Amino acid sequence: MSAQQLSFYQTTLGKKVVMAISGVILIGFVIGHMAGNLQIFLGADKLDAYAEFLHSMPAVLWGARIVLITAVFAHFWSAFSLWKQNKAARPRGYAKQVSRATTYAARTMRWGGVIVLLFIIYHLLHLTVGAPVSGYEIVHGKVFNNVVTGFSNPAIAGFYIIAQVCLGLHLYHGVWSLMQTLGLNHDKYNDTRRKVATSVSLLITVGNISIPVAVLAGLLSNT
Repeated sequence: MSAQQLSFYQTTLGKKVVMAISGVILIGFVIGHMAGNLQIFLGADKLDAYAEFLHSMPAVLWGARIVLITAVFAHFWSAFSLWKQNKAARPRGYAKQVSRATTYAARTMRWGGVIVLLFIIYHLLHLTVGAPVSGYEIVHGKVFNNVVTGFSNPAIAGFYIIAQVCLGLHLYHGVWSLMQTLGLNHDKYNDTRRKVATSVSLLITVGNISIPVAVLAGLLSNT
């Protein structure tokens, strides 16, 4: 990274651009990941075959993982840097707190992001690494049964649902801010920005939550 590039990143705009680019990558992954996971409603054979197909291309799979890890690190580091920068600009705070954020999603952006990060770590340990963090051992190659067994535990399903709600709120404000960074911050576009942000966040939240809800409701069961 050149000195000029480093200097740009150190600016507020630079950090927001990094957050926007990494955010686009992460949103694309979340949508693709959700689409793949929703194959659980097509049956065990379909979902297990999908998982086997992904693992049949280790170079592509690990390449995608490296890109995602880099995007997650860049996203959270930029967010943390902006928070520190804003805090340093007004270390004593305001005598009267006046929130410029107009939505609940914006006001809960930081802690919602932390919950999402914790969920990502848990999810990777649970279904990717296979660590015994759920009270049972996963069976490699049996993705359908692993998911159903995991979500049969109401505590795990509840944590997943809470994490997805936080992800939805995070995505709503993230998509809104992304379009603002791209220069769409104008009354002419605000209604469209709101509709796009709402559609993306609802699509992902409802899609992801539908799986643990279906398991708890008995609509999905082990084969």
